Amino acid sequence: MKIVTICGAGIGSSGILKVNAERVLQKLDIEAEVVAADIGSVKAVADDAQVILTSAEFVDAIGPTFADVIVIENFFDQQELTEKLERALG
Repeated sequence: MKIVTICGAGIGSSGILKVNAERVLQKLDIEAEVVAADIGSVKAVADDAQVILTSAEFVDAIGPTFADVIVIENFFDQQELTEKLERALG
């Protein structure tokens, strides 16, 4: 399973979201490759992803995708991440 975290530059918010998603996945005992990327490379990086995690401002820029696009309001809120990942992957 591949999960891609997206932000504008691919090094700040997406990196934080990547680390927190990995922590949640470990607690849920779900194995996945989590990749942080910038919005400009989303098509190349996320073409084989099952889930894309991002903020609301980037949803339209992601464009058509087979992945579930999950909007995260607070990248530091592990409860929100847990609930949304369980819903998407469960």
